[in-house]
Amino acid sequence: MIYLVEDDDSIRDFVIYTLNSQGLPAAGFGLPSEFWSAMDQELPDLVILDLMLPEEDGLHILKRLRESARTEKLPILLLTAKSSEYDKVLGLDSGADDYVAKPFGMLELLSRIRALLRRTEHKAEEFHIGELYLCPAKHIVRCGGEDVVLTQKEFQMLCLLAENRGTVFSREQLISKVWGYDFDGETRTVDVHIRTLRQKLGKCGEYICTVRGFGYKISEDV
Repeated sequence: MIYLVEDDDSIRDFVIYTLNSQGLPAAGFGLPSEFWSAMDQELPDLVILDLMLPEEDGLHILKRLRESARTEKLPILLLTAKSSEYDKVLGLDSGADDYVAKPFGMLELLSRIRALLRRTEHKAEEFHIGELYLCPAKHIVRCGGEDVVLTQKEFQMLCLLAENRGTVFSREQLISKVWGYDFDGETRTVDVHIRTLRQKLGKCGEYICTVRGFGYKISEDV
């Protein structure tokens, strides 16, 4: 998922439409407050951020994102009418990963987005959460030093939760990310897999927390 924060309706609608049509799921926000509300629900894979915004300027948003442990490594591309060298350097020195000046060509923007996603798509090689050890690349799961055998979906769900430790995922979000957008089963499927995943993990299953009324997250603070 890509988030675009842009107060110009025509630019925002055009970019979101193009990204979605190119197989890059995206959502747009005209106000920073709307963006922050969405961030509380789901972290995107990349943020496209305008600098000149109402409520809160883009550099301040960038600073907040970089100061938070939850979003310090989130890929951020600046999209703005400020095209001077000073503004470009200021944005990059503030923590942006790339910079595209308005007016821009959509093909160039798509190329920059795909390049940035490729550079940042690697995940952590391993995770240590309490007594839980997870290595996605080698497909290793251990609890208290003991190997745990999981099904493919159980493993994918555990990796997703571990890679986004502390982030709450709704059942719908878990289905779309693990099973895919075209899955037509019930959200109860998630509950069944979470239950069996907890059982297989034994005492480490306690790290998978239920957030009543919303979904699930992983945390060792239980």
